[in-house]
Amino acid sequence: MTESQPRRIRIATRESQLALWQANHVAEQIRRVDPECDVQLVPMTTAGDRDRQTSLPQMGGQGVFTKEVQRAVLDGVADIAVHSLKDLPTDETPGLALAGIPPRAPRFDALILKPDGPQTLDDLPPQARIGTSSPRRRSQLLRLRPDFQLLEIRGNVETRLKKVEQGEYDAIVLAEAGLRRLGLQDCITVILAPPIMYPAVGQAALGIECRDNDEYCRQILEGLTDAHTQAEVLAERACLAALRAGCHAPVGVRSTVHGETLTLEAVVLSQDGADFFQVQAVGSTANPRQVGIDAAQLLIQEGAGAVL
Repeated sequence: MTESQPRRIRIATRESQLALWQANHVAEQIRRVDPECDVQLVPMTTAGDRDRQTSLPQMGGQGVFTKEVQRAVLDGVADIAVHSLKDLPTDETPGLALAGIPPRAPRFDALILKPDGPQTLDDLPPQARIGTSSPRRRSQLLRLRPDFQLLEIRGNVETRLKKVEQGEYDAIVLAEAGLRRLGLQDCITVILAPPIMYPAVGQAALGIECRDNDEYCRQILEGLTDAHTQAEVLAERACLAALRAGCHAPVGVRSTVHGETLTLEAVVLSQDGADFFQVQAVGSTANPRQVGIDAAQLLIQEGAGAVL
């Protein structure tokens, strides 16, 4: 793109409050990299937004929050797509490049309890009703407390919080990052960190796609990318891909970077939490995908393939 041509980036985004926060956050970062760029949002709904009743695994899981947003970029309606990386399938979409991975937010899950009730996971009564649609969260909670009633819950963050207040659930589990991004961190009762609960692949990270031949967007998005976050999520996504598991499979991970060393802990559980497989792989940040593949191979050697 020459100096005389106006620079414009149109951001395809879901219309949820959290998705719009993420898109506006990326827009601000783009303007810092190129103050002359005209950044516009292109909001749209996805299959996952339109159907708030069916559970995500029943909808097929893969791509229910991303396909329409990706299509807008491929069709030229938008120039980039901003995703919650945990929702983005690991299979590459022809014509698109995952070109931007900004710094990650706090990545763990959060337990939300009523202020006038129990204030820890252990204090919840027998048969407590916990709202979560995530097989990963359900399996890990059942591993701790097989008596829990794990119930489906859909809707935006505010709707889910209201259901706890109204007593429809004794507790719900949400991503810490989403609550913090929406300024709702005061609703968090307990952070569920490993070994209690391992987060999802890519949790709390954003993934930004553009057309693979769009050099201007690729250059801008490269400037937004955080090297540590990129190494972590590339390893995590490689692990999930090698396991041939989807975004909503009962797979949890924790990755850490120290200098040039990347460590990936990965867990796989059966749906009821009774079977639990845990491994650790260590390698170089220069080859994060290999670290993820190594972790997946170790899990398969341990027998995890039987529950996926």
